[in-house]
Amino acid sequence: MSTIYFFRHGQAGQRDDYDRLSELGREQARLLGEHVAGWGERFHLALTGGLRRQAETAEVALERLAASGLAPAETRVDPRWSEFDLDAVYNEIAPRMAAEDEEFRLEHEEVRRLVRAGDGHIHRRWTAADSKVVKAWIAGRYEIKAESWQEFAARVQEAGREFGELPEETKVAVFTSATPAAIWVAASFGSERPRHVMGLAGAAINANITVLRWRDGEPQLLSFNGVPHLGEARLRTFR
Repeated sequence: MSTIYFFRHGQAGQRDDYDRLSELGREQARLLGEHVAGWGERFHLALTGGLRRQAETAEVALERLAASGLAPAETRVDPRWSEFDLDAVYNEIAPRMAAEDEEFRLEHEEVRRLVRAGDGHIHRRWTAADSKVVKAWIAGRYEIKAESWQEFAARVQEAGREFGELPEETKVAVFTSATPAAIWVAASFGSERPRHVMGLAGAAINANITVLRWRDGEPQLLSFNGVPHLGEARLRTFR
């Protein structure tokens, strides 16, 4: 039986420079590290997805563990825990949707206008245009060069299945993103349905803690979306 601790990255940057931590994201990562260090346990392995925001979260959090003499025995990057590339999906799908759907075109243009105008709120909102693009991607409505939903889900599932092969009592930290963790939370209830996965991902707070246990090769959910380290309301963000 192994125990896997999924840590979502801290708040990322703005839409036009998303793959990095914001200052608030760094604070969230520090508080995460301090909280986990308080458990007094050492991870046998720490994995980080291949994205900058995941690596920066791991770096900040693991510094706090190291300061407490609890640095993981091993750390490594596993790109299979990266989030799907929303920018790539957007770039291929949005222009085609805009050419077919006037309502979407107006919604998409409004998002772009607010980004150009420097409206800070647009960077922290999931818009109707965002939802429509992702739903079209999941449904395979368009043939694209970017990773498909099926390819994305398959690589995350492949990475997680390896936890079932770990020695007894292994503790693993995984610094990842909302959707990869949600795929395995849904799997713990026997679901691979995208609607379930995306519903869980949409509820994920930045720098949250989700814990699953692998028993006989199967995941069991112990806790989801925990943020006891983020006491102030300003610290509990989704984007």
